[in-house]
Amino acid sequence: MSDYTVMNLEDVEDSALKFGLAPDLEAHFAREPLGCRATGVSLQRFAPGFRFPFGHKHAQQEEVYVLVNGSGRMKIEDEIVELRRWDAIRVASGTMRNFEAGPDGAELLAFGGPTGGGPNDAEMVPGWWAD
Repeated sequence: MSDYTVMNLEDVEDSALKFGLAPDLEAHFAREPLGCRATGVSLQRFAPGFRFPFGHKHAQQEEVYVLVNGSGRMKIEDEIVELRRWDAIRVASGTMRNFEAGPDGAELLAFGGPTGGGPNDAEMVPGWWAD
């Protein structure tokens, strides 16, 4: 018997609404709705120039981000990396990161695993990337 789940990421709740980040951000976190045990996936859409108001890192989870539309840049620890469409970037656990959309906005897929301690695996630092 097969074990799988099919779900359109746009049908997953937009978490940005409940955290007051809309309309500049859409954030569809599908780990739980898909029933994932060891990995996570999200779809994130950024308004032009929008930057997350916090940096974050994970105790156990490694993440891969794929920029599927637009442009942007990512601050990883003390380095800023420019990203363009279809760039993929891996960020190791324990590494602080943040994303900022380019002038036309951005659409990003994020994959992470192992999920470790779930949502409590993340440490968020408000204002971490300030110019």
